[in-house]
Amino acid sequence: MTKRECLLYKREKNYLVCFTCEKRCKIYDEQYGFCKTRKNLDGVLYTLIYGDISSISANPIEKKPFYHFYPGTYALTVGSWSCNFTCPWCQNHEISKHPEYSGRGKKIFPNEFINLMEFYKCQGTCISFNEPTLLLEYAIDVFKLAKKKKYYNTFVTNGYMTEDALKILYDSGLDAMNIDIKGTEDIVKKYCSADLKKVWRNAILAEKLGIWIELTTLIIPGINDKEVQIKNIAKRIKSDMGDDVPWHITGYHPAYDFLNKKYVPPTPEVILERCIEIAKSEGIKYTYIGNILEHKYQNTYCPSCKKVLIRRSGFDVVENLFSANKLCPICGYKINIIF
Repeated sequence: MTKRECLLYKREKNYLVCFTCEKRCKIYDEQYGFCKTRKNLDGVLYTLIYGDISSISANPIEKKPFYHFYPGTYALTVGSWSCNFTCPWCQNHEISKHPEYSGRGKKIFPNEFINLMEFYKCQGTCISFNEPTLLLEYAIDVFKLAKKKKYYNTFVTNGYMTEDALKILYDSGLDAMNIDIKGTEDIVKKYCSADLKKVWRNAILAEKLGIWIELTTLIIPGINDKEVQIKNIAKRIKSDMGDDVPWHITGYHPAYDFLNKKYVPPTPEVILERCIEIAKSEGIKYTYIGNILEHKYQNTYCPSCKKVLIRRSGFDVVENLFSANKLCPICGYKINIIF
């Protein structure tokens, strides 16, 4: 097990308070925080998963998913163990629901991470798979090294870090975040044991800081697929962040408790299509279907002339009509995208 002192915590009379995420755990001596990856040892808070990598893969950036951030490039992606949410449908439960596996991963230190990026000819980093906020200290070190080499840095996250953690990540070189909007406030409180207002706060703050933002909602039948729920999220995106923030509406597959304890079937494609149409009717310009092999809503269209500007097959970009000026080559409409 690789432990490092945590960056964000303070000492109280007989316990420590962790400020890595919005759980803000009070941790007494020899005890763990909610995520079980942080422990109070003799009055010092340690992360137990620094460089403890459960999963690693060189992925197309589209797989994260990012569709408007350096399309067609690759990011070396790593994750560790555990999570600070309690989602019963977790699609990565093999690692996110097993903090007891800490120490069983492959040790990859930041300089080795950068060497692997160069070996696999990736253009950027991604901390993902489980909740990347738990790898805060590691991510910061990786991001700083990556920036020196002119690589980009990304996070795929539930967005539940503290504002201090978010600002440190930005200062260390975080370029882009895909943030899960798991539903409306009642759904997130009931199933994820979290306060959605903190997620929106961080999404808005990140955008103001200059971090590229894309959003993802996993659509679960009977949980967060009602028209009023989709409209609620769409209205919030448009009013608080703008109508040109890409929103990925993705299909769920039965997993974890929603496979074994309470079976919930996969998301029908027709429901995903309906959610896309609702989002578009509310004025969201860039909406995408995810976890479907081939679909017209995986392509990027010009909001003005409706021409396909980026055509995708799975996670591959098979056609890209853009030039560096980010304008639609047909009508001249400016697209919100980074190359």
